[in-house]
Order: sequence, then C-alpha cells, then structure tokens
Amino acid sequence: MKYTVIASGVLAALLLSGCNEQQTKNTPSQSEKQTASIAAPVDDKADVAVNNVATLDALYQEASKAIFKERALSATMYGLGEAEIGYYPNDKIETFSPEIEAKLRENLYAIAQKIEQTTLADTTSTAAINQQVMLSITKYFAGDPNFSIGFIDTWMGLSPFIINQINGPLIDIPRTMQNDHAITNEQQALDYIARLKQFDVLVDSVVSKQAFDAKQNWLPPKVTLEGALNYLTNYINVPAQEHVFVKVFSEKLQKLSELSETKKTELITKATTAVADVVYPAFERASKATQALLAKGRIESGIWAQPNGAAYYKDAIKKLGDSELTASDIHQIGVDEVNRISKEMDAILIAQGYSKGTVGERMVALNEEARFLYEDSDAGRAELLNDLNGYIAEITQKMSPLFTTVPKYDVEVKAFPVEVQDGASGGQYTTPAIDGSKPGVYWINLRDMKANPKFALKTLTYHEANPGHHWQIALNMEQADMPFLRRIAPYNTYIEGWALYSEQVAYELGMYENDPFGNLGRLQAELFRAVRLVVDTGLHDKRWTREQAISYMSEKTGSAESDVTSEIERYMVWPGQALGYKLGMLKILSLRDKAQKALGEAFKLNEFHDVVLLGGAVPMDVLDRNVNAWINASIKK
Repeated sequence: MKYTVIASGVLAALLLSGCNEQQTKNTPSQSEKQTASIAAPVDDKADVAVNNVATLDALYQEASKAIFKERALSATMYGLGEAEIGYYPNDKIETFSPEIEAKLRENLYAIAQKIEQTTLADTTSTAAINQQVMLSITKYFAGDPNFSIGFIDTWMGLSPFIINQINGPLIDIPRTMQNDHAITNEQQALDYIARLKQFDVLVDSVVSKQAFDAKQNWLPPKVTLEGALNYLTNYINVPAQEHVFVKVFSEKLQKLSELSETKKTELITKATTAVADVVYPAFERASKATQALLAKGRIESGIWAQPNGAAYYKDAIKKLGDSELTASDIHQIGVDEVNRISKEMDAILIAQGYSKGTVGERMVALNEEARFLYEDSDAGRAELLNDLNGYIAEITQKMSPLFTTVPKYDVEVKAFPVEVQDGASGGQYTTPAIDGSKPGVYWINLRDMKANPKFALKTLTYHEANPGHHWQIALNMEQADMPFLRRIAPYNTYIEGWALYSEQVAYELGMYENDPFGNLGRLQAELFRAVRLVVDTGLHDKRWTREQAISYMSEKTGSAESDVTSEIERYMVWPGQALGYKLGMLKILSLRDKAQKALGEAFKLNEFHDVVLLGGAVPMDVLDRNVNAWINASIKK
C-alpha cells in the first residue's frame, strides 16, 4: 500500500479543529449528571431515559416532516410518501415566499431547541450520538437565525441567493421533475401535469423572496445574475411542444404499454398547454425581475460585501467547512498544500519530458494534445460516457479487499442536460431513491469537451461514483436504524472530504499504475481542491475580485478556462462550500494516521472504512469520537 505523507502541521491543525462547541454544549456536565442522579431513584431515572429516547425520536420525525412539508420535490427525489412524511407529495410544488421560509426556519429552530434540552443518562450511547447529530442537522437546515436571506436547500442548508446561475428552486426543481418524477402509470403522469400547472405559484414565490432579500440590501454579484438570466431565458427559448418538460414527459409515456395512444396524446397535449400557459409566462416574470435587479447587482465578488457578510462567512466556515479555524488559517493551509502538490506534479512532468514553464502552463499544454481529447461530437460524447462506466466497473471489482460493506443501490452515468450545463460544475452526484426505484446518478458536464481530458476522468469518476459519493451516500441511505434525516445527512466536509479521500484510495489500490498522466490528473484534481481553500477565503475574506481568483486558479491548476470561470462563479454564490473537500480529506487522513500509529500491525483499512462509512455522514467531531472509540475497543481485544 502507498500512503501519502501529509505535512504534520496541517494534520495537527485539522485534528484540533475537529473539536467544536457543539460537543461541549450537547454533553451534560458532571454536576448536571450528579443533580440528575440525586433527583430521582435509579428505576425512575431509567424510565426517564427511555421516555426521553422516545421523545427525541418523535422530535426527529417532526423535523423530517417540517422540512418535507415545504420541500415536496425533495420528497419525490428520495422516494418518500404519506407513510413517511404525512402527505402525498408527488402532485405538489414548493413555495419560497418570505413568510413560508421564515416559518420553516422558526419551526426547525424550535425543534432544535427541544432536542438540545432533552437529557439522556448515557452520553456515549447510540441514542446520544443520534441526539448530537440530529441537533446539528436540524440547526443546519434552520440556518443562522441572524440571517433571513436566501433559502433553505436540502443539500447545503442556508443558500444565500435564491436566483443565481448554478442552483436554486428555478434550476433544481425542473431538474428533479425531469429526472426523479417517475411516470409508470396514468396517475403519476397526472401528478406531473399538476406540478406544471403550479409553476406560477412556485416562480412568483421565488421572485418575492428575491425582492425581500434585495430590500435588505442583500444583492447578488452582477455576474451571477447575468448567468441566471442566461439560464432563465434559454430555458424557454423553444416552442412549448419542444421544451424538455414535454420531451421527457413524452419519452416516459411511450414506455407505458397500458395507455392507449389516444390517452398518451391527450396527456402530452395537457402538459404542453401547461408549459405554454403557466411555465413560460412565470419564467418570463422571473427574467424581468432579475433583469431589473441586475442594475443593483454588486460589482464585488465576495460575501464580505453583503450586510454583516463577515459574520455570514464565519458561520459558513463552521457549517460547510466544519471548522473552527479562521479564514486566514485556512487560506495558509491552502497555500501550503498548493506548493506541496505542485512539487509532486512537477516531478512527474519532468520525468515525462515536460520541463518548460510553470506546472499550470505545462498542464495547459498537455490539455491541448489530441491524444488526451475526446472528439467534440455525439460519437465522442458516447465514447466518454462508455469509458466512465468502464472505470466504475474496474474499481468496484478492485475495491473489495478494502471495503467490507457493499451498497445495494446502483449508479449510472449521465450527461448534464444542455439547458443547465453552462452553469453546472464539471461533475455532480445525485442520490438514489430510498426504495431503489431510481439509481444514484453521476452527472458529467459535456459542454466543453476540452474540459474533459482523458487523463482527468478516472479521478472524477472515483470521486463522484465509487468509492466516492455514490458508495458513501448509498451506504448511508441503507442505515435503516438511523433517523431518516441522518440517512440523507448532507454534511459537506464529511461527504466531500470522503470523496476526495477516495481519490487517494484509488491511487493506493494501484489504479494509476503505469499511468503517469492519469496520476497527473489525480494530482491536478487534488491541487484544484487545495486552490479552492485559497480562492474561497480570498473571495470572501481577503476581498479578492472574481478576476483575481480566476487568474490564480488558472495559473496554478492549468485547468480549462471554462471550468475555472464556472468554478469561481460557483464559489461566489456558495461561500464556504469549497472548503469542505480538502479540510475533510485532511481530517480523514489524520484519523487514519492516528489509528495506524495506535494499532500498528493490528490496523485494518477495511475496518477503518467501515467505521467511517457505517456511522453515517456526521460532523467531524462525531467522526473523531467514532474512530477513537474503535481504536480503544481494538486495543482492548
């Protein structure tokens, strides 16, 4: 096995940052334990403990229902129904008015307070870990109570700009309808049409939330509004009968043999009418509102320019970076990692005969070589997708010695839809349905074929599919004994940290043996994540411009300009999200290093992976606790 040596100073910093305030707050003090012990006889205390576990379970259910009451499309995506969330979601649309958003956050925050105030006798039990994690999740979805802006996203918690170029209801809901709304019978087809007919309510609520935020002087950067306008106008630039909503609907209907052609035609006509009469006018209103706001859009790129923006970024570092480190500390870790990884890349490039220019310049030159590029055609795109499926099959077979537990859910590869690819990232993963009716999906952006050189795609596949996002998230969803919100817990640092760690595991498995250019692609991907630490803190703390961040990332990574530009604009609207990758990877590596040193020859990597994965996505201080408990138990054997 090959194990990369990470600077001990960085590991020490990450080990320290794993202990946050939450653990202290959630753990009763010794005096509290003694008071509880004096206040009740032993039997009564046991009864109270049992009752409190039941109380907490009820609160977890309440939190889940509160979220999915207002997030019907997310309920559809996860395959939830009336039994789990108390209503039938598949014919409902979501709304995001300031009043509804405020009520959702108030409800979740009140539930979080009740969870926090419920005491358990045993603070080391599974119930206690559930309490700590569920308190964290509920607060995550409630958002910082000091900020009423943005919207609650079931992936990243508080997202600051409800209309932007990469996410938000007007991008995410259409994508969910197209990809996750199953149509296997007539009722599901009618549900789809019912949702289309409610798009005026959805869009108008989003526009009202955008206006509410603007009145508080919370104004997105101009360039992200321009990207949003590009999406909003392009989304409705074809006749309604040719719109993706109708095309996808028609394709799904054609597979239903039980419906007559007359019935199918009738349903398609209804869907087309809904798109023409409801969806298109609603998107036009959103475009006009966003165009009007553009004049007020900020020229500054960072969240620091928003009202109380420094406090917002500090909270984002805690929530999305899961760290108590300062922005300056994180910036320096990024700079140090950029230097370390660049030296490794330089050595490989020199060995392959590439010695002139910076590492970034040599990677740009490499990216121009025909041998590393797919043809910019339908055939080239098909070849690329076929190769990705081959990489998944190959590594899944080789992983077995290091991964004891195998997920039951499948994963498939898809290209981003053309209408969203301009604002989308290079790759992305979406979860399977709980009931297995829909696989996990690894999305690849084929907008710019030069942005997908062959030497980079192994690594992206290991990150998004196996052993990265799909493997981790699928296993997490299978933990049926956990509260549902734990099964879908979106802890950014854990999830993205695991996916980046997976890239190194693939290297250790020998997936890049005799493939120096593939290994360069792996290091370039890791360098990309180290650069993220620098540019995210640069934009939001050090007041870098968009152009300054693009220049730094281009110079250091040598990535395609289209990729770098969309990445920087992504960080502009997702403060702190880019921190999770590298901080999470370093934390997992530091815990692995700690376990290896403590256990010596008794250390087994497959057991370590089970500890990390089967405990579910958790805050990093909980992961720290889980690994330490496993180390101590292993020593006692």
